[in-house]
Amino acid sequence: MNNELSGNGIRNGEQYLAGLRDDRDVWLRGEKVDDVTSHPGLSRGARTLAGFLDKQFDATLQDVITYEEDGTRYATSFLVPKSKADIEKRGAAFYQWATWSNGMFGRTPDYKNASVMAFGSAADFLAQGKPEFAENMRNYYQYVRNNDKVLTHTLVNPTYSHEQAKEGKYSDKVALQVVKETDAGIVVNGARLLATLGPHADEIEVFPSTLLKASEENLPFAFAFAIPINTPGLRLICRDSYDHEKSHFDAPLSSRFEEMDAVVTFKNVLVPWERVFMYREPLLCNKAFADTNAVVHMMHQVACGKLAKAEFMVGLLCAMAKATGKDKDMNVKGQIAEAMWATETVRALRFSAEAHAEADSRGIFVPARRPLDTSRNLFPKMYPRLVELVQLIGSSSLMATPSEADITSDIADDIGQYFQTVNLASKDRIALFRLAHDVAVSGFGNRQALYERFFFGPQNVMASIYFDLYDKDEMMDRVDLLLK
Repeated sequence: MNNELSGNGIRNGEQYLAGLRDDRDVWLRGEKVDDVTSHPGLSRGARTLAGFLDKQFDATLQDVITYEEDGTRYATSFLVPKSKADIEKRGAAFYQWATWSNGMFGRTPDYKNASVMAFGSAADFLAQGKPEFAENMRNYYQYVRNNDKVLTHTLVNPTYSHEQAKEGKYSDKVALQVVKETDAGIVVNGARLLATLGPHADEIEVFPSTLLKASEENLPFAFAFAIPINTPGLRLICRDSYDHEKSHFDAPLSSRFEEMDAVVTFKNVLVPWERVFMYREPLLCNKAFADTNAVVHMMHQVACGKLAKAEFMVGLLCAMAKATGKDKDMNVKGQIAEAMWATETVRALRFSAEAHAEADSRGIFVPARRPLDTSRNLFPKMYPRLVELVQLIGSSSLMATPSEADITSDIADDIGQYFQTVNLASKDRIALFRLAHDVAVSGFGNRQALYERFFFGPQNVMASIYFDLYDKDEMMDRVDLLLK
């Protein structure tokens, strides 16, 4: 690892794309992908992310999305927060990144950077397993920061049996497990899901879920490590792409923001010891995200991103209503007000979390958890309603959407005549409602809704965790006092 630590900080888009042109084993539609930067179903997503990385060199943005240390610039998401002002700077950077896709490119690199920063700053926690694991994590943070690496991650083993999974056990038929130890490292076999951004990432973090039962039989499944995507034996099996090579006019979101999800398989993959962070410690694995505050820093990035996404949905709904004059209708105003309430709720929760940031036991500032936890439990319920509002207000106009080719074809006169509205010419009206279609009807849009529903896990599990963590005693004491 030591020879990897040097780097030049932030990378530009071409440097990022060059790093993806390796021998990674990516499969899509039954074929091995030779180059993810040129494949029709993957290339535009890669170029979008490359464009985001280029923005790190924009003088008008640089002071927000990067910071300088010892003459080198790094992404702000790697900044170790030593004050409330640092927390606010990180939040501003998270939000800025999200606005570039209006929250539709959900897995930008700053998400995993937040996790790596947290684990690197709290590496002493990992020393409970082995002292060298803490040093491994500190080195890995430096490596990812110094080289501006793009990470994906995977937490969940495939479910072979629901009953088995409920008992906190994994099946050795499908779950990722350690099959051998060597002087060089551990050897792993099995599968993990679901690596969003996997084909477009430089490295993959393979961390445990937080529901690993402490038992002898689960020891082979208790580990955390990170390796390059092109590691021999690692394979990414992609879902179908939602980028169908349509123009930006015809598919304004899916033509730009396809971030791809993949199941990851490991066949006798050697993980060097210097890339291992936890091993054979189920209880340590279960506490890792909470005790290092990684989950809070990740929630901070997510809340900032969801704010940008909710704001975009409000803008879309208002534009749709204005196109036909529906924005004068009291009922439509009431529907759009629901989206505004959702947006302002997320905004207030983000503000509260940043305003109440405090130093943890290590002297690292952390946003207040409760507001962020509230946001991550509410948004999976809010977003499907926002999509439903687009469907309700758009109604049949979501289907009255001829293609860009029609506008300049032999039927152009019909297009110009019959698709105009009181406030929009036909081409502009079609463009707007094709955008709404990509949000609320297309495969891309439905994947977004599914992604939001399960971003942090099943809603009933997340709600149960929220209940357990909530400080209830003082409120119950007030009830008891009244009854005395």
